[in-house]
Amino acid sequence: MRSDLIKKGPSRAPHRSLLRALGIDELEMKRPFVAVVNSKSDYIPGHMHLDKIAEQVKAGIRNAGGVPFEFNTIGVCDGIAMNHRGMKYSLCSRELIADSIEVMLTAHPLDAIVFIPNCDKIVPGMLLAACRLNLPCIFINGGPMLPGKSTETTNPIGLSEQFEYVGANAVGKMSDENLEQTAFTACPTCGSCSGMYTANSMNCLTESIGMSLPGSGTIPAVYSARLRLAKMAGERVMTLLKEDIKPSDIITEKAIQNAMRTDMAIGCSTNTILHLTAVAHAAGHDINLSDLNDMGNATPQICKLNPASSVFITDLNDVGGMQAVMKELASGGLINTDCLTVSGTVAERIAKAPDADGTVIRKLDNPFSKDGGIAVLKGNLAEEGAVVKKGAVAPEMMQHKGPAKCYNSEEEAIAAITGGKVVAGDVVVIRYEGPKGGPGM
Repeated sequence: MRSDLIKKGPSRAPHRSLLRALGIDELEMKRPFVAVVNSKSDYIPGHMHLDKIAEQVKAGIRNAGGVPFEFNTIGVCDGIAMNHRGMKYSLCSRELIADSIEVMLTAHPLDAIVFIPNCDKIVPGMLLAACRLNLPCIFINGGPMLPGKSTETTNPIGLSEQFEYVGANAVGKMSDENLEQTAFTACPTCGSCSGMYTANSMNCLTESIGMSLPGSGTIPAVYSARLRLAKMAGERVMTLLKEDIKPSDIITEKAIQNAMRTDMAIGCSTNTILHLTAVAHAAGHDINLSDLNDMGNATPQICKLNPASSVFITDLNDVGGMQAVMKELASGGLINTDCLTVSGTVAERIAKAPDADGTVIRKLDNPFSKDGGIAVLKGNLAEEGAVVKKGAVAPEMMQHKGPAKCYNSEEEAIAAITGGKVVAGDVVVIRYEGPKGGPGM
């Protein structure tokens, strides 16, 4: 065992002393040591409940004969970090997360890992660490938040609508009272924000790439089914350790293609492009914007979820989740079904999934769009390429002729809007808000 580096032989007697100070007994000393990497936080709604997830993971590890050791990483909530200089700290947190995990598990060589992320940069940060360390591991995230309610519509809403209401309030279309009332109901539970934003996108792609159990991407945070799934993940990592199945066996070129296909099919966040390219590189299978654009052109969008519609990820979960999506894509030869996952092959997993319901998950012969939900654009505004969530763009916005009003920061743009310098139909360009500024925003 890798953990023998800190517990076996006469020269490791001092190490055993320290381990015994933790309460490790002689039976445990002979068992595999498993890291539980938790991003629990008191001020991120998607992470506030991850201590409960970790308890179940550790119970599962013990059930299967392992000894769990939990430690924490940092995490940034992009929603809370938005609209101020904190947004510029979000993307770099991904590298800090990956680095900190690599440090901990090199300094303390354990045998396997269970990763517990949930929100935007934490999921890819942990995926990067998994690729670097290449130890048997599994992911179990905290799950999505339930959709919220609004004073303005009977349809359920997510966080993006609450941001839109700020604009409506600024131009006098929504009262201060209604804006604040909706601020109490837009985010009603713990969990990652309820729409297909970056957090849920990356959790779904982690499932489709094969690094988490079926259901991990979509089961709501408040469902007891997620607690059971967490326990199963803890048990399953011991099987992965026994069979020596590592990320390099799972995150293959074919698996990355599956992730790109599902990304396009369900209309994920544009931020996924930042993260898929990084994870692919860490796994040794580089992809570029041209690869992603080609994949998008050949993959129909069969799901349209909030913020592109009033259908939420909880609705996707109700009709079979990511496995049902992949099953429908596979029926058209768009998924590599021979890929290994943390629980069998893709073919074995989707065989247990329901068929596409035709409404939340459309059939391939009746997609929302014949091409994917994400597109790569090039032009004088972005000569090296830009990424747009095409599936959430209104048809009337697809073309525009005329000048654009350019601003050097989001603050300048907001001041112009509230000051009446920007009117309906104007195109606004905010400079310096790409990957070097506010990534994906």
